[in-house]
Amino acid sequence: MERTSAFALLNEYVKDLGLARHMLAVEAAMRAYARKLGQDEETWGIVGLLHDFDYERWPDTPDHPLQGSAILRALGYPEEVIYAIKSHADYLPDCPRIHLVDKALYACDELTGLITAAALVRPGGITDMSANSVKKKMKSKGFARNVNRDDITRGAQDFGVELTEHIQFIIDALRPLANELGLEKGLAGEEGE
Repeated sequence: MERTSAFALLNEYVKDLGLARHMLAVEAAMRAYARKLGQDEETWGIVGLLHDFDYERWPDTPDHPLQGSAILRALGYPEEVIYAIKSHADYLPDCPRIHLVDKALYACDELTGLITAAALVRPGGITDMSANSVKKKMKSKGFARNVNRDDITRGAQDFGVELTEHIQFIIDALRPLANELGLEKGLAGEEGE
């Protein structure tokens, strides 16, 4: 299991740039947490990188992530990776989040989406973003409607991290990849915080 082949798999299945960037963002957050917690960075990174690779082809539940899980199993990915990816779907009762990597993925997934959305409406993008600006956007129900705020809160609690620190940790993890993720500056004509 190596990142090069995982990235090739992502590119084979994902054509939507926004989805690909989301997966890269989750990978960055997962790698940062693996380093912080002394976990296997490669495994955690690949879990983040591939967690939604099947979503574009099979967006309906439970096809996502079950179709992807079957593909990963056929390709010889470790059960730890497959289980963690399946566990990010609340609708799969046979995959409760019990391992630290499972909890990390759930804690990072929705939050990276909210951070990305918030960065896109800031003139400075993610470069000067703080956790407080993300929390402000989190309270606005009309902003990034598809991001489940309850999942963000529950994910941080289950992972055992304080929400504000968690938000800032992920911002800091994504900042070095701002250009690659399209977050170096917000969209033209949008207002900031």
